[in-house]
Amino acid sequence: MATVNARRETGTWLEKGPFSIRTEREPEDLYVVELYGEFDLSAAEVARPELERVQQSDVTEIIVDLSGLEFIDSTGLSALCQIYRKEKEGGNRVVLLRAEGLVQRVFELTGLSDTLPFAD
Repeated sequence: MATVNARRETGTWLEKGPFSIRTEREPEDLYVVELYGEFDLSAAEVARPELERVQQSDVTEIIVDLSGLEFIDSTGLSALCQIYRKEKEGGNRVVLLRAEGLVQRVFELTGLSDTLPFAD
């Protein structure tokens, strides 16, 4: 079961095992989503609904920060691809901030570093 902590001044934190997701809307036209830990099958159960909630908002930009990830598997990649596909159809508000080390290497090996909308 995911642990939920919501505080107005710091946004929303969701945790499940070695995965955490933090979302914050600030200013009114921007959502920042920060992913931490291991984005795998178990984490996707927490991440997908939260990412969908953010996508349903009326913001003009959604930044997904991957720099806090230590691991990602095909389920995590799939969740990010689903966000991109949904946004591509509706105007593409999503920008991804690159992960580091081996996690970013997974994006490069799969070709997703050239497909997904990464900030440079």
